[in-house]
Amino acid sequence: MENVVWITGASSGIGRALALKLAREGRRVVASARRGDALEALAREAGHGIVPLPLDTTDAAACAKALAWIEAEAGPIGLAVLNAGTHVPTPATDFTVARVRQIVEANLMGTVNCLAPVLDAMRARRHGRIAVVASVAGYGGLPTAAGYGATKAALINMCEALKPECDALGIRLQVVCPGFVRTPLTDRNPFPMPFLMEVDAAADALAAGLRSDRFEIVFPRRFAFVLKFINMLPYPLYFRLVRHATGR
Repeated sequence: MENVVWITGASSGIGRALALKLAREGRRVVASARRGDALEALAREAGHGIVPLPLDTTDAAACAKALAWIEAEAGPIGLAVLNAGTHVPTPATDFTVARVRQIVEANLMGTVNCLAPVLDAMRARRHGRIAVVASVAGYGGLPTAAGYGATKAALINMCEALKPECDALGIRLQVVCPGFVRTPLTDRNPFPMPFLMEVDAAADALAAGLRSDRFEIVFPRRFAFVLKFINMLPYPLYFRLVRHATGR
């Protein structure tokens, strides 16, 4: 696996667990998130190997500057894990422009703001690996996740579109679709979460996928298979199953 790694959304959840794992394997990890104090705590826990770089990924200019700083100070990025994002419920009873815009800026445009300069750098040297973290929620619409699911579906589609061109440029592009993972975000969910994974197990699954040539890295696999199957069904049956599963 590539030596210099940039992980966004590294202050908590999968991003944090992955940063610790890769640093302990000897990678030089640049960890970004908005919360500088959380990044400093992460670097202290690792002991060595993690460079904290606070960043608001919704700021395109800041993302470009961060990329330039990493390449100049840490070295060429071999692996970028674009993981920053958020979740805000968007039920029909509270579906507002402000809520959806917040999710789009964080999940979709925040990823694009990092992806564009990373692609430029890797294209110039015709080498590198990029992992974009989407979600199994991007496979099909689910109640209360209209905004979140839409951004994750967009990330999956975007990666599918870029993949053939990235192959020709010598860049390995992967899309990551986790199911439910125990994180501060999922701790807020007021409903049962099937196949819930612990964060360290999810980081292990993600790291294994990053060592492979698979386009899609998905975990847990059984949950992803169920969701993909459901989304192949005719709409009347699909909506019936969704209502049964979610109580909505």
